[in-house]
Amino acid sequence: MEGALIARDRVGIQDFVLLDETTEVAVLSNLKKRFSKDLIYTYIGTLLVSVNPYKELDIYNKKQMEIYMGVNFFELPPHIYALADNAYHTMLTEFNNHFILISGESGAGKTEASKKILQYYAVSCPSTTLLNTVRDKMLMSNPVLEAFGNAKTLKNDNSSRFGKYMDIQFDSQGDAVGGHILNYLLEKSRVVHQNHGERNFHIFYQLVEGGSDDLLRKLGLERGCQHYNYLTQGECAILPSINDKNDWKTVKNALQVINFDEAATNHLFEVIASVLHLGNVRFDSDSKGYTLLSNNTELRWVSNLLGVDAHSLQEGLTFRKIEAKKDQVLSPFTTDHAIYARDALAKAIYGQTFTWLVNRINESMENKDPSRKTVIGLLDIYGFEVFYVNSFEQFCINYCNEKLQQLFIQLTLKSEQEEYEAEGIEWEPVQFFNNKIICDLIEEKHRGIISVLDEECLRPGDATDLTFLERLEEMMGNHPHFVTHKLADKMTRKTLERGDFRLLHYAGEVTYCVVGKRNHNELLGIMTLVLCVQVATQFKSSLQKLTEILMAKEAWYIRCLKSNESKQPGQFDEALIRHQVKYLGLMEHLRVRRAGFAYRRKYDIFLKRYKPLCPATWPHWRGPPADGVEVLVQHLGYLPDEYKMGRTKIFIRHPRTLFATEDAYEKCKHELATRIQAKYKGYRAKGEFRKQKEAATKIEACWRGTQARKEKEKRAWAIKVIKKFIKGYMTRGQAKTTDNSEYLAFVRQSYLNRLKDNLPKTVLDKTTWLTPPAVLTEVFQMKIITSSVFKGKKDSYPQSVAQPFADTRISKYQIHSHNACSFLRHHSPHFVWLSQGDLVMQCDHLFELLTKLCVTANKQDAVKVVQGSIKFEIQAGKEGAVDFSTGAEPTVYKDKNGHLMVVRVHMFLCSGRKTFFH
Repeated sequence: MEGALIARDRVGIQDFVLLDETTEVAVLSNLKKRFSKDLIYTYIGTLLVSVNPYKELDIYNKKQMEIYMGVNFFELPPHIYALADNAYHTMLTEFNNHFILISGESGAGKTEASKKILQYYAVSCPSTTLLNTVRDKMLMSNPVLEAFGNAKTLKNDNSSRFGKYMDIQFDSQGDAVGGHILNYLLEKSRVVHQNHGERNFHIFYQLVEGGSDDLLRKLGLERGCQHYNYLTQGECAILPSINDKNDWKTVKNALQVINFDEAATNHLFEVIASVLHLGNVRFDSDSKGYTLLSNNTELRWVSNLLGVDAHSLQEGLTFRKIEAKKDQVLSPFTTDHAIYARDALAKAIYGQTFTWLVNRINESMENKDPSRKTVIGLLDIYGFEVFYVNSFEQFCINYCNEKLQQLFIQLTLKSEQEEYEAEGIEWEPVQFFNNKIICDLIEEKHRGIISVLDEECLRPGDATDLTFLERLEEMMGNHPHFVTHKLADKMTRKTLERGDFRLLHYAGEVTYCVVGKRNHNELLGIMTLVLCVQVATQFKSSLQKLTEILMAKEAWYIRCLKSNESKQPGQFDEALIRHQVKYLGLMEHLRVRRAGFAYRRKYDIFLKRYKPLCPATWPHWRGPPADGVEVLVQHLGYLPDEYKMGRTKIFIRHPRTLFATEDAYEKCKHELATRIQAKYKGYRAKGEFRKQKEAATKIEACWRGTQARKEKEKRAWAIKVIKKFIKGYMTRGQAKTTDNSEYLAFVRQSYLNRLKDNLPKTVLDKTTWLTPPAVLTEVFQMKIITSSVFKGKKDSYPQSVAQPFADTRISKYQIHSHNACSFLRHHSPHFVWLSQGDLVMQCDHLFELLTKLCVTANKQDAVKVVQGSIKFEIQAGKEGAVDFSTGAEPTVYKDKNGHLMVVRVHMFLCSGRKTFFH
């Protein structure tokens, strides 16, 4: 209702209850206005009116489902999801049973509405592996039942030709745990006969067009519908709007989901194939007019597929059994009788198969848990229909709709009257057509049409069409809703045949034909009057049980309307819509729902919505909600005849009063919005300032922490440096180590830096030189000695002056002269002395080594630098020589002049002990 109030000026009125005029013209105008904008749903209170648009609308996706989940019924625009969701949540809250009655004529969209509800529950209910399996079976039962129970008619390409009631079982947590299907009055006559422009049940075409070659071969079938008598009578076996091959795949998959094993599936298709073969059984006549089988091939296939004896089957189709005392006499059929028998058998086979199929589906969905469950029932039954020729089956269909209309009125009136009485509001009687008189005409004991049919069957003598019709005229001659050719006036008599009777249903007049009953009576129990009686009685009992089931549940209604007969999108046939509005009882329901008051709401809900309109109730009302509502409506100026105060609800009589309140509320909302925005902006600004302040404090704290950590690292580094400096200072007089090496380098660097700024004026001035540190004194002395030994004598000396005076490690080898070549080949010494038993030394720092040796031996003149060769005396009077050269690779060999030739790679060989030291 709230959603309807908000959107009332956009496209029509979302709830017919809020119309200023509750007239048929106003209802049709509102429907047309909304339909033009693809708004196919409109409420009458909690009843949903749906107009078939005959095109796809993007209003059934998962996002739409989520929008309507758990939302109050009137908060959002009308939708089938809103009705399904509120039925579900009401069931959970009150833990009671509900049902959704979907009604309308063929092609109005009842089957699609049922699908949409099942799909919604499949998405919205809690999900587990077990529950998903249950929901899958419920959803997949639809394509199976549609294949076997739906057909193409003149009004609808997928018309349900049976009535279906499905209970969806929920546990206390709202989980879907099981389901059960009841089926009513399958239109079995369609199996053997279809009107022009109509088809048989879908499954036959799906099998012939979609079945594999191997399957068809096993069933004795050929590809193509044109081969079968039962599939071609309507002359529209193939339709562009129906894809039988794809539908066959869907059905095969659905059968697997609902636990049909291979054996059961094969059995099912064998029975369907047997019906097709039975329809191709032909009969001829002999000279006496008795029937003969023209071809036994089709009959043999029927017997093989059904597992019955072929001879017995043939006998049953061509002979009548007459029992005379203890004997049985076979009386041959005429060809017409044989055809009736064949068709009756085909209908019986298919009807039993459909019942078996429904039972198997129920077994698959059965809930094994015995604990109490709540249910939501879905009732989808083909609607009230009027054809040119209306048979016994159509009589049963319209009787069912008559019964449901009676139930609808009873439940609607009952619920409305109970609400008024519960609230202490005086109930104002509503004028409506009570169709109980028609229901009694059909089902009343001993006087109704079904009872007369029963009595006529049991009456001694030959029962004929005329005797049955005469009996009806005798029993119901004065009934205002029954008329025959005999009882009618002159004008009406012209529209009635002598074998017809007419009933004035709540939805209009329907003429039923009883011609052919005698033929049925002659078909040996296959198509007899007794069978008609049994069907009628059984159907009556089923309807009574269904009525009891529905009366024990809370009702929700969906009324489906056809927008036009040609199934074209965008067309709104006002005459057709008016007719449906009438026979669906929408005007009666609207008047009952209004019953003098357009709006009723609980006090707390009304007060919550409209409290801003009164200073005394805004922003909070501290007392009882009823008192707050009274204060509010007095402030708004409601007159005494415009509203009533119930025990828990307020009742508002006229829509204009409610609309004026809603308009004031809309205006008030803008003012409140401005004030709220100002408050909110201030709140946001304060919040933003607080956030910035907190952020600045955090940044400062982080920055200080970072600086403190850096300072700590600096101090730790400084401590290490100072410790190292002190340790170096303490060990400065010791040999060079890792501890004092840096300190000694520091001392040298410091001295040289000071020296740079304090050089003497002249080189000869020895008194003004800075006193070097002890570590440098020795180095300077060494440098002076090195200079005196090598300056001008060694080519590589000038390059060594700039290098630091390095410590020298000496490797000593005690060798004999015969090892000299081998030694030189495997080593690269910078200094070597070749002499038997002499000392050979290797060193990377030649100048430092020789200087050290000079200082150690105190013989600076002992070092002789030679260029090119060394001569030495091995023994007295015997002189040897070593020549030096450079090359790419080091090598030692005896030269042609008898000297030892040493080739090195930029290395130096110098003689030692005997030459250097004397």
